[in-house]
Amino acid sequence: MTAIPLQTSPMRPANTNTPPSFELPAGACDAHFHVFEHGYPHVDKPLYTFPEGNLEQYFAMADFLGLARGVLVQPTFYADDNSLAVDVLKQAGGRLRAVVRVGEDVTDETLDAYHELGVRAIRLDLFARADQPVRDLEAYITRMAARTRPRGWHLQFYTPGRVVSDLLPFLETFEDTFMIDHMGYMKEEEGLTAADSERMLKVFADNENCWIKLSGAYRIAKDRPLSSVRNLGRSLVATCADRLTWGSDWPHLPNGNRDTGELLNLLADWAPNAEDRRKILVASADRLFFDLT
Repeated sequence: MTAIPLQTSPMRPANTNTPPSFELPAGACDAHFHVFEHGYPHVDKPLYTFPEGNLEQYFAMADFLGLARGVLVQPTFYADDNSLAVDVLKQAGGRLRAVVRVGEDVTDETLDAYHELGVRAIRLDLFARADQPVRDLEAYITRMAARTRPRGWHLQFYTPGRVVSDLLPFLETFEDTFMIDHMGYMKEEEGLTAADSERMLKVFADNENCWIKLSGAYRIAKDRPLSSVRNLGRSLVATCADRLTWGSDWPHLPNGNRDTGELLNLLADWAPNAEDRRKILVASADRLFFDLT
């Protein structure tokens, strides 16, 4: 039976988002968003219908909230075809950086060309490999790290929480820089517990190569209020604010009407100290995305 794609909802007008409840530091960065434009190759059977969420709409939202910079992350919709990301970087005038998806056969010449445009990481879709043996995943991650290392890039893991949990013993001593998306995606509905989050926090504390992205809180909360993610958010900040980034996950597929300002304001609760918020919103983006030449 063919799965019915999720129906995306219209995009929320930028000026209807909740304004920030704190003063954003200069250079604040949204380290995780997607854009969608017609006319670019995409997967044959997308998980969702074509969403609103073009570059103009993104910039309107970012400008309203005071987000000066951003990192475009390649969505599953476009698989390994990064042509839209390339075009967006060319239009952005240095305001944006990008994270691409590539196959193992990608050439060094292509990666070098991406670097010149502003690509700074490779996204590994471990949802697509979730049923593979852990040893195979470890070998794949190791091979892909060999492609990021010469360029000063890092790996980003788009990964189910159970796979994150399975990989923690490997990641505990992994020597290349990596980022775990969506706070580890530790969802109760998939049998993950506070103990799994504690194990992830220990790896985060002990391995200086581990970064975690404060994004997708609503994905973890699912049908619960966003406050259900508070303890994890606060624990991550308390463990190491220096290796956290914040991302909107805009346009919040499939719910384009979600309030991005509400998500940004979670930082006021999780990171009440202004200096911690500066580290998360500015300094981390500098280190991972904007200071690399």
